[in-house]
Amino acid sequence: MPRIAVISDIHGNVPALEAVLADLAGQAPDEVLVGGDLVGRGPQGSAVVRRIADLGWPVIQGNHEEYVLGFRRGEIPEEWRHAGEWAAARWMAAELGDEEAELIGRLPFSITSRLAPGLRLVHGTPTTTREGIGPWLSDARLSEHLAEIDERLLVCAHTHRPLHRDLAGGTVVNVGSVGLPFNGDRRAQYAIFEHDEDEPGAWRVELRQVDYDVEETLEIYERTGFLAEGGITARLLRLELEHASPLLVPFLKWSEARGMAPAESELDAFLRFHRPGEPLSRFYQRLGRL
Repeated sequence: MPRIAVISDIHGNVPALEAVLADLAGQAPDEVLVGGDLVGRGPQGSAVVRRIADLGWPVIQGNHEEYVLGFRRGEIPEEWRHAGEWAAARWMAAELGDEEAELIGRLPFSITSRLAPGLRLVHGTPTTTREGIGPWLSDARLSEHLAEIDERLLVCAHTHRPLHRDLAGGTVVNVGSVGLPFNGDRRAQYAIFEHDEDEPGAWRVELRQVDYDVEETLEIYERTGFLAEGGITARLLRLELEHASPLLVPFLKWSEARGMAPAESELDAFLRFHRPGEPLSRFYQRLGRL
């Protein structure tokens, strides 16, 4: 039976990618698929695109490929061209080379495994790259997503939180994130799939976690100029990497709830309000009372 590995959401993090590649060498999968978001949220987008392209693995487009290409093409709202909160996005778009931009611009929305056609890979959901599937979804909602494809195994990423759920209509797996996990575990994460020989039509799923030098990536944020030039967003992304927890979107929601523009001077106040690692449900409950 073929072994299929799926990696995703590398987000310009070369040290995390190289650690996963070393782990994959030991796992010896028959096929490797890549679920998008090679770029965005990290400073080494071009290097990640080139590395994956050299490997020749099938890749789909994620929402951050769309965002970065939108900035490069000028297909963005006027305020995004100047607002401080978008400085990091402008930096990442400028960092991406022309050849790399062309490569990610040709990526498809979804693919099936060549060796196991019953595996369908999407970035977010079967209909969009910008909505996600995570552990908080009910079996009924996951079954609705499964019903949108012909295959019995739906594999996704985007939310940076691993998930494995077996349902009557098939299986849904979120492989997590190589470069920026949001489940409190800083290790690079991906998944390996095999058909279950004891149960026809079923899959064995291994969610893997790989140690890497997070401090090296944090230093790259500084060495490349990303942290200095990317403003408040770059600082929040660096904190997300440190804590393996989402902070950027909560900060934007917190700023909006207070009727103010996102400002670097307000970061300490935000961190007193929302501590990294705190469940988002608790954060949004308190936010609603502001």
